This record gives sequence, C-alpha cells and structure tokens, in this order.
Amino acid sequence: MHILMFPWLAFGHISPFAQLARMLVSGDHGVRVTFLTAAGNLPRVKDMLGSAAGAVAVVRLQLPRVPGLPEDAASTAELSAAGAELLKVAVDGTRPQVAALLAELRPDAVLFDFTVPWVCTIAAPLGIKTLHFSVFSAIAVAFMAVPARRLHGFMSAPTGFPSGSAVAGGVPAYQAADFTYMFTSFDGEPSVYNRVVACIEASDGLVVKTCAEMEGHYVDYLSAQFGNKPVLLAGPVVPESSPRGELEERWSMWLSSFPDGAVVFASFGSETFLPPAAAAELLLGLEATGRPFLAVLNFPKGPDAQAELAARVPPGFEERVKGRGIVHTGWVQQQQHILRHRSVGCFVNHAGFSSVVERLVAGCRLALPSCCCR
Repeated sequence: MHILMFPWLAFGHISPFAQLARMLVSGDHGVRVTFLTAAGNLPRVKDMLGSAAGAVAVVRLQLPRVPGLPEDAASTAELSAAGAELLKVAVDGTRPQVAALLAELRPDAVLFDFTVPWVCTIAAPLGIKTLHFSVFSAIAVAFMAVPARRLHGFMSAPTGFPSGSAVAGGVPAYQAADFTYMFTSFDGEPSVYNRVVACIEASDGLVVKTCAEMEGHYVDYLSAQFGNKPVLLAGPVVPESSPRGELEERWSMWLSSFPDGAVVFASFGSETFLPPAAAAELLLGLEATGRPFLAVLNFPKGPDAQAELAARVPPGFEERVKGRGIVHTGWVQQQQHILRHRSVGCFVNHAGFSSVVERLVAGCRLALPSCCCR
C-alpha cells in the first residue's frame, strides 16, 4: 500500500504526520509513504521521522510567490498571524504540483490536513481514497467544527453534543472569544471552520489522533455529525521513546546541576508569540516559584529578537534569577531530550494537543496558562 501525506506547513501539524508515517513504515506492514512539504522544511521533517527517515520519500513542494509573504517562508514558524494566512494562499497555489504528483505516483490513499480540501477533487477522478487526518483533539473538532455549530453561538455546545462532557453546558465568554478566529475569513479566503468541514465532508474517511479510551464519545459524535462517516483512530501518535542524538552540552551541564524534578521548562513552540505584558507576567511567575527554570520565548521573523526579548524581561529580573533561571530565544532543537532530563519536573506550554500528549509520555507535570495567544 502506498500512502501520500500532505500536512499543513506548521510543525505542530507536520510532527503528527511524521510520527504516523514512521509507525506505518516500521515493521513488515508493506506500507510505503510519500511525504509532501515545502523545501525549507526538509531537515526538520527528516529529524522528526527519526529512524524511519530513510524509508519515507520526502517530496519538496515549491511555494509560489505571494505578496507580503517572506520569500523564504516554508512554515508558520516565525511568521506573524497575518503571515500564516498568506502561507495558506501559497499552499493553495501548489494545487497544480500536487495534481501532477498524484497523477504520476497514483498512491492508494492521500492523508491530508485541514487547509487543502481541494485534494479530494483532484484524487477522486484518479480512484485515490482521501482521508482527512485531524491533529486536533476529538473534543475540539466535535465542539467547534461540526455542521451543528452553525446553529449556535460560540459559548454553547452544538446540538447532540455528549451530555457527560465537561463542556456540554458551554464555555465561559473569555474562552468563546478565542473561538472567533475559527470563523473569520481573511482577505476573502475560507475560514478555518469552512476548510475543516469541507475536508471532512469531501473525504472518504476521517483519521483522528486519539483513541477510544480517551475520546470515544466525541469520536462517535463526529461520525454521526458527518453522516456516519468512517472514523479511524491513530492513537496519540508521539515521537520515538528514545530521541536520537545527545542533548547539547550547554543544556546538559546546566540541567544536571539541579536535583531530580526541580526544573520548570517553559516553551511555547515556534508559532506562539506572547505579547510583552503576558511574557513579563510569565517570567515573574517563574521567578516567584523559587525554582530553577528554562524559559523559551520566540517572535515572528523580522523583528530584532534580542530587542523583542528585552521588551519582555522585567527590570532587574536577570540579576534576581541569576544562577537558577535562563531566558532563551530561538528554536530548541532537542526539546525531547530536555523533557526527559531527570531534573525537569514541570512543563509550561501553549496547550497544543500534540504538546500535551508528548509531554505526558515524557513524564512531566503540565501547566497550561491561558495567556498563550498569537
């Protein structure tokens, strides 16, 4: 069996696709995988594939030029929110390339992400099965991205939502306010809600990164909402239990100087950018714990990262936490190693579903602040 994978160009999406690809080609299952991504993402994609890197064919897509989008943009990493919307336009522009690849490769199935519902239109005449792979939790899709959502405001649960759910009675106004992004059209392009619903409706089946034990009721609800659409469960889909390589010496030496479980690691990925006030509150909170900590703060590409960092560090902060606290900017290449270090006992993150599951597997306590918005 030959499966072609086409994730959205955000590493929180690319990673689950890569982990699923790794599992599919492992062992003697007779599965081949072709993985589509932008050229600039190849090194990180191969790193995510880990031991399966040699068994997965990674194909480069050339993104067309889009006014306002940096020429070297290959993912949402370091892009502003407006830049991420322009990246969707660029991905839509790869349709002729994807059509040519499908006609040439003739895979048995395409596993695709929420941004490209048009894949179904290309694949169907070729007899290729289409499966929409949702990297979001089943409860999130069930609450936000089903046809019944059109009949309700953001605060209430859609009709028929599982009654035993903690959010069956709705969500607070401050949480509902964050949902407006899902339904917002930027520059006339389809909203996230419209793209997700179009993907599920047009596909032959839905693949969800979860399991029945975690979210069985929401999976059943999703299937019913889309006309009893087949739903396949991929499981949590996490990176390899033993990350490749060694932890960089500077991090290893610093972390090893503290007792087991003492260090708080705060990182919000390469795509969540805390505004100055939220970042300052986070740093003051880390200081108030009295514990050693490593905080990673990132910013959209373009601004002076050090100047942006300086605007977020409270006066006198660095002197007060000297010896027990580090504030770093830039991608931490070996985050899995850091999370598995004996001295790291708590992980503060942006509440992305992939991050939550991966960190639970790593054995870290989780803290999920509500300030993590772009």
